[in-house]
Parts: sequence; structure tokens; C-alpha cells
Amino acid sequence: MTTATGTTAVTGAVGTAHTRLEGLAKVTGAARYAAEIPFAELAHGWLVLSTIARGRVRSVETDPVLAMPGVLAVLHHGNAPRVDLDYVGLLGRPDPTLGVFQQDRVPHVGWPVALIVAETSEQAREAAEALVVRYDEEPHDVAFSAGRPGTYTPENSAAEKGDVEAELTASAVVVDAEYSTPEEHHAMLEPHAATARWEGGRLDVVDSNQGTMWVAAELANLFSLDPASVRVRSEHVGGGFGSKGLRVHQVCAVMATTVLHRPVRVVLTRRQMFSLTGYRSPTAQRLRLGADADGRLRAFDHQAQNMTSTVHEFVEASANVGRVMYEADAHHSVNRVVPLDVPTPTFMRAPGEAPGSFAMECALDELAEKCDLDPIALRARNEPDAGPLSGLPFSSRNLLTCFEEGARRFGWADRDPRAGVRREGRWLIGTGTAAAAFPAGVMPSTAAVTAEADGTFTVRINAADIGTGARTALTQIAADALEVEPGRVRTRIADSDFGQAMIAGGSMGTRSWAWAVTAAVAELREQLALGGDIPPEGITARSDTSEAVGALSKKERHSFGAQFAEVAVDVTTGEVRVRRMLGIFAAGRIVNPLTARSQLIGGMTWGLSMALHEEAIRDQASGAHVGADLAGYHFAANADVPLIEADWVDDPDKDDPVGFKGIGEIGIVGAAAAIANAVWHATGVRHRALPIRPDRVLMAGGGVTDAG
Repeated sequence: MTTATGTTAVTGAVGTAHTRLEGLAKVTGAARYAAEIPFAELAHGWLVLSTIARGRVRSVETDPVLAMPGVLAVLHHGNAPRVDLDYVGLLGRPDPTLGVFQQDRVPHVGWPVALIVAETSEQAREAAEALVVRYDEEPHDVAFSAGRPGTYTPENSAAEKGDVEAELTASAVVVDAEYSTPEEHHAMLEPHAATARWEGGRLDVVDSNQGTMWVAAELANLFSLDPASVRVRSEHVGGGFGSKGLRVHQVCAVMATTVLHRPVRVVLTRRQMFSLTGYRSPTAQRLRLGADADGRLRAFDHQAQNMTSTVHEFVEASANVGRVMYEADAHHSVNRVVPLDVPTPTFMRAPGEAPGSFAMECALDELAEKCDLDPIALRARNEPDAGPLSGLPFSSRNLLTCFEEGARRFGWADRDPRAGVRREGRWLIGTGTAAAAFPAGVMPSTAAVTAEADGTFTVRINAADIGTGARTALTQIAADALEVEPGRVRTRIADSDFGQAMIAGGSMGTRSWAWAVTAAVAELREQLALGGDIPPEGITARSDTSEAVGALSKKERHSFGAQFAEVAVDVTTGEVRVRRMLGIFAAGRIVNPLTARSQLIGGMTWGLSMALHEEAIRDQASGAHVGADLAGYHFAANADVPLIEADWVDDPDKDDPVGFKGIGEIGIVGAAAAIANAVWHATGVRHRALPIRPDRVLMAGGGVTDAG
């Protein structure tokens, strides 16, 4: 046996670059994802989606399909198991979409109307394509526009102080501009997939999600099960970005396994994901900024609008981002929504902050131009000492440090502030900058740490590694807390049996999990300090941070950053190429520089894609997407991505027990605005609608005159 005191003190894992613990398994194919894990007697489900945008299902002609080879069942609103939607879950009332096959109503194109279950995936797909569904179609409306009829203000969606109108009237300089962002989709590498089965009286679900306890709790509520009888596992996840919570495919898999008494797997196609797994709503935003001649803000007004579905309200809180960014005598911000015959939007990397920062940071750039001020100097002039609306102190705020370091490394001092004057052949060259901010929250979590008899340690926490390197980061954190080499720590994650923990979302995962792990280690070390041998089953300590998180002092807690971009605009074609990007961030302690830099660069790359490429188009006549695949939905490919550098400044939070902040979302915030501001600097033309496509550059006149 190993004694409880037989450890060698080693520190310094946190802050050191470590490759991912599961990296070899992933690149060699040994890591199995949700759709790859084998099960005996596995059946396969294939969804049939509505082809109309509004109406009712008149009939589902199942007999011919049931006679096809391998077909086991056809579930639809006439025969599917009933579910209970009358509950309040982690995120509030469930989206009625989860009540799949509960009624004949069709609220949008791509609504599930049937599930074919067959012996093979190919048989299920063939039968799904053969199934005849007849509808009673009704007129639909999918046209989103600013201020259109039906728009309303949800509860608790506005914030204000002072008299905005009076301050605008008294301002020497005013910016009043409208901005828009399009519908955008997550498009992660791994599609959504789930396998459900009953085993030993328990519902066992192998899934790809951002929080197994979250999905398990929702399934227990939906199917009126004892929460202890539901287990959800999600070992490896190929990206989530906000969309991998509970979706219809998990519900369908549970329905089918309950009916057939055998394992059933449901995997979504890329096209199905466009209507079933959420997306970022398009936004229409208006910014009104009023300032004295020297650039000091008197009025800050941000009004944002997004679309939601007719069955469930989702608010893309774009107007919230400015509530912590800039001081002003009067502040007003409001988010409004309009229900349309579309799927329900959902959280997507930096929800609210990504589209909101585009509008806000472009408006700040326009104000700097009108005040004849450097854009960084304008931001510094309006730096708040405390939360502009809350009045709360900042836990740490090193935004200006980010700008100072970024400006030095980017060569900002050498920039000619005049627009449209720098040219290289047919290319107009410009540079731009923007600020970034994202909340640094924390949620209660539980963890267990076991000292094993062989001298190793096992960490069990219901974390989710959605490609961020969370498993590796938690191993480093545990190793430092235990004062041992990381190689002596095994970290097990993503199993609802491990207990409650924060989901991978809101840039709160690592901070929440780290707190729970370090608390469990502290308890374990107290037990080990008593001495004695470690028994064969080990010694386990558990933690629950609910009380500690609840006692955390009230402050404005955020990650901050400064984004810089250089672009070249082709005067003959309107093409915009990003030549280089630099992001400097203040995000607390950095656990793993290797994976952290990867996260930040990934976010900045997505910001580039948002600025120049991504745009999902709906056909007004059919209500459906045009090109609902990765050929029709454009995003930045390798050839579009230039040299991108990401780094950080020291950002201590002295009253935080772990000192971490989130880095998963801050990288995309402000990136699109920095690029848009650079396009203005190159051409002298403002682009207030994303993406900045070549046709829009040409229509706006950017470069046309110069082309001669």
C-alpha cells in the first residue's frame, strides 16, 4: 500500500503549456465520438422534417414505409410517447420544440414530423425519403427587418440612467447609425448525435453535449423519470459553440428505445442541423452616441432587435455589451424581439456580445472620426472607474493595458489616420481596432478527488470538453493543488453520475470546475495529513461550491481585450482580404498557454468569418434556407485566414479563489468591428451591414473611383 504522505511536492503546472491529454487518441481515431460507439442490436433513427413553414399535418402515410426492408417503426404525432413540458429547467421553460410529435402543428420549415427507425442508417434514410406526409398549409412570415410590426420588448430587457434625449441635444457631436448582422450558424465539425438505451432499469444516453447533467435533468423532466434513473455520458465532443444542449434528436432516441426496447441512435445531417439545433438570430441595431467636442460621452443609446420563433422566446442580447464598457452621463439600452415562422435561435459563441460589439465598436470608430480623435484615445477618454450602470467596482479591468500593449506590437503609432490614402497597386490598405468584453461568471459545481492506493489521483467532475482542452486544464489545476506531477492525475469528465457541475457555456466552465476541484483537493489533503495507509478503494474527498459561490462579493467581473486588424481591399473586385490580426486580452490567470492561445485565435478567426463571409439566407416564398449546407453557407477557409496573433496581459483578481476568467468567447468579440473599421480606413466608406461582401463594397463605392 501507498502511505498518505508519500508524495513529492511539484508545482507550476498551471501556466505551463501542455498538449491535450486526449490528443493522441483523437488524431489516431482511438477517441470515439457519440455516433461511433458500438452497441449490440443497435437500431437507427432518421428524422423526417416538414416541407412547409406553417400549417398542420393532415396525414402521415406509414403503411408503405413499414413494409420497406429493415424498417422497425415510424413515430409521429399520432403514436409517439407523450412528454411533459410543464417544468422549469436550468435555462427556464423548455422550448416547445422538445415536445416532438406531440401535436400536428407545424411552426416552421424543418419541424420534425416523423422518425423512421430501421436496422441500418441507410434503410432508415431511404424510408424517410419515401414517407408521404400531407399538410394543410397556411400563410407564413419569415421577413425580418428593423422596427417591423409585431416587435416587442421582453421583460427585463432594458436598462437606463439619466436623460438620453437631453444629453443628445446638448452634445456637440452626435453619431446616429443603424447596423445589421445576418443569421449565422454554429457549423461545428461534429454533427449532433445521441444513442439511447434502457439498461438495468436506467435510461442510458451516450451523447455529444455541453453538459451531461443538464441533458439528464431535462430528459428526466420530459419523460417524468426519477433523475437518478437517467445517465448521460459525453466523453468527446467535436465542438458545440452553444448549440449542444437538449435537442430533438435526444428526445427522439429516448422515445424510440422506449418503444422498441433496444438501443436507438439518431444522428442529424448537416442540413437538418440548420433547422433543429439553433442559430444566431439576425439583428438590427441602432446606436446613438452624443459627445462633447473632446470626445467625452454624454449619451449612450443602444437599441437592438432580433427575431425569435412563434413557439419560444429567445433574446439575442446585443444591447447589453455597452452596459460595462464606457462611461456616459446618460445610458440607455434595450433588446427587442419579433416572433416569426422560423426555428428558435439559441446561444452562439459570445451570444449578444458578438453582434453587439460589431455595432457598438463601429459606432465608437465613427465618433472618433467626427471628433478627430485617435480611436484608442477616444476609448481611454471614456474609461469608467466602476460599472457605468451598476456602479459596482470592477474585479479587475485592464482594457487600456490591452490597448497599450496591442498598439505597441501592432505598430499603431505609425498609422496615418486619414482614410483611403494608403495604396499598394490595386489594393487599398487600412487598419482598425475595437474593444472586447465578456462576463466572467461562475456557477456552483461539485467534484470528487480520490487518492488511489498506487500513488495516483483520480478527479471526477461533470465537466465537458467541447474542444477547449478542459480535461487537460483540470488535470493541471488538480496537479498544482495536490503538488504532484500532472502525470499522476487522471481526470474523468462528462458523466452525469459524477453529480452537478456547470455546463461548458458562458465562458464559465473552467472557472467553475477549477473552484470545485481545488476545494475537493483541499479537503483531501486534510484527510491525507492524518497519515496512515491508503486502502485499496482509495480515499475520496468531495466538494460543493454552492455556498462559496453565493458568498462571492458583488463586482463587475469581465474579461477584456483589444482587437487589431489590417485589411487590403481590391479596388477592381471589391474583395476584402485580412492581412493580419492581433488580439491582446486580460482574462485572469491563464491555465494552459497552448490551448488558451488556440481558443483565442479560434475566436478571432470566427470574427473574421463573421465580418466577411457568414450569412444564412431564407427564401421568403418557402420560408426555408437557401443552401443549408457547408457549400451554401460560407465561412472562412484556410486561404482566408492570415497571420493571427493572440496574447494576454497580467490580470490578477485578488479576491477570486482561483483567479481564472473565461477565454472561450472573448476572442470573437470586437473582431468583426476591428475588420469593418479597417475597411473604412482603407476605402473611406463605412459598412454597417455584415458580411462585407465584394458586391457590397462595390455598390457602396469603396474603391470604384480609385479603380478609374
